[in-house]
Amino acid sequence: MTRLSEIGGRRLPFLRWSTIRMVLGTKHLTTHWQVGDGREEALAAHVAGNARRGDVDDVIRVIDDFCYHHSVMMNVGDEKGEILDGAVRRVRPRRILELGTYCGYSALRMARLMADDARLYSIEFNAANADIARRIWDHAGIADRATVVVGSLGDGGATMDRLEAEHGFAAGSLDLVFVDHDKAAYLPDLQRILERGWLHPGSVVVADNVKVPGAPAYRAYMRTQECVTWRTVEHSTHVEYQSLLKDLVLESEYLG
Repeated sequence: MTRLSEIGGRRLPFLRWSTIRMVLGTKHLTTHWQVGDGREEALAAHVAGNARRGDVDDVIRVIDDFCYHHSVMMNVGDEKGEILDGAVRRVRPRRILELGTYCGYSALRMARLMADDARLYSIEFNAANADIARRIWDHAGIADRATVVVGSLGDGGATMDRLEAEHGFAAGSLDLVFVDHDKAAYLPDLQRILERGWLHPGSVVVADNVKVPGAPAYRAYMRTQECVTWRTVEHSTHVEYQSLLKDLVLESEYLG
């Protein structure tokens, strides 16, 4: 019998109740960065109970399985995650900044491909999400290379000052930035990073969900700056954990 969430060979988990529940909770989600039905804590418990400790690949597998068969999550997902993987392999970053930790999935993907001496710093607005990410990272064995900082780049400079004072952020120190938080903050936060001078020629910024939910100001900026200060590839892909709704991931190299 064909499942409603699998029609014509396409994966359609947005027809499941967990996705409908996420859509109905959009206001809560965009205010608190949790769906509001406990799925984030359920994910942490699922990882602890089903993934091999110290095996980052198995933790990623278990999270993807949870998202396909239990509750859809708003992480980058497996399909778009491969685009992020490719950027990490090409850049070979020593220092990564992530905007939007959520439950730590994208950081897992990046950390498993980083050099042993590389470090990832992830900014998360919601302290509960940060705690979940730390637990999942500890289970996966990457906690010594990934740090979550509770805050926001738009908080008047406090978080950015902490990154400089406590974590060694300085001029030209960032090799890779992954942007997957409040879509309206994509461009303002990129401009804040540029104002601090943290990027260097060759730094790469990867931005998720540029089409859905959409970051039109960010995309327009990259288009106007093409071959001026940025060189951008637009990756056509799908919204996480399904194969019908189209999305865009932008991969932009800073030219200086």
